[in-house]
Amino acid sequence: MRRNDISEITGQKRFQSPVVTPQALAWDGKQLWVSSRDLGTLYKIDIDMWKVVEEIDPPGVVWAGVSLGDSEMRFTIGKGLNDDRYVYRYAPDKGFTKLFACPDFTGSYVSFDGEHLYFSQWYKGDVHQVEDSGKIQRTINVSTEICGHAFVDRTLYVIRGRENKDVPGKSEEWRLARLDPHDGARVEDVAAIPFASRSLTFDGKHFWSNHRAANEIVAFSLPK
Repeated sequence: MRRNDISEITGQKRFQSPVVTPQALAWDGKQLWVSSRDLGTLYKIDIDMWKVVEEIDPPGVVWAGVSLGDSEMRFTIGKGLNDDRYVYRYAPDKGFTKLFACPDFTGSYVSFDGEHLYFSQWYKGDVHQVEDSGKIQRTINVSTEICGHAFVDRTLYVIRGRENKDVPGKSEEWRLARLDPHDGARVEDVAAIPFASRSLTFDGKHFWSNHRAANEIVAFSLPK
């Protein structure tokens, strides 16, 4: 995958993560949610003060999350020795409720288009539109591995590329791509991401992702 045919993301602002190994990211309209892969905990961050304002104890490792915009959240959570993946509903007054098991117990990132939940399977390169029952309505394949996605209006932005974990000395290669699931789902790369990215969310102005290996959370924009 060549990096020199598209521009890199711009306006990067790197913040030291207030928690170790930041993994899941979600924006609820007011605060940034982040999970710690190693601690297994979930946090809300005030981005203006850049401090943790709430800690939540989930029923497993939170790999991804998304806000549904009505105080409800959806999370992909790994459980047990095999890290089997399930999608959970979270509401402040009810806590966590298991909704369904991911296909083959594998699944990672989640996004929401205002009506439907989407979740992805990293190594298969699949993004599934799914009901709360777990029934898959449609599947979009983006041809490469997936390490995050988020909707901006009706457009789905996906971080896709290669982790290269089986290639000694080879760094990770990621690009931000976009597609319209309602219009043929043609995938277009729009920017290169110059770090080992994990998760993607959008706060209305900026994208956010984790550079987990560096314990950093990164805000950025698209190249003009």
